[in-house]
Amino acid sequence: MANIKSAKKRILTSEKKAAANKAVKSSVKTAVKKVRSAVEAGDKAVAAQELKNATSTIERAASKGVIHKNNASNKVSRLSTIVSKMD
Repeated sequence: MANIKSAKKRILTSEKKAAANKAVKSSVKTAVKKVRSAVEAGDKAVAAQELKNATSTIERAASKGVIHKNNASNKVSRLSTIVSKMD
């Protein structure tokens, strides 16, 4: 355990930021799962809507710095590809 006051504060703020980042990452994963499940179900309209929501969530996470912008682009690209390949 830290003895210095500033180190104690840093531990607390780090925990808060880690919890916030974890929540954002979780919402990204949930959005991706919704798109993939809509694609597996074969419902193109729902998949397109979920893709729009997922893209928004992913881009928001990238702008906050929770995930890297290239990682966000990669996720959006892969999801777009699977939705566009639907019959």
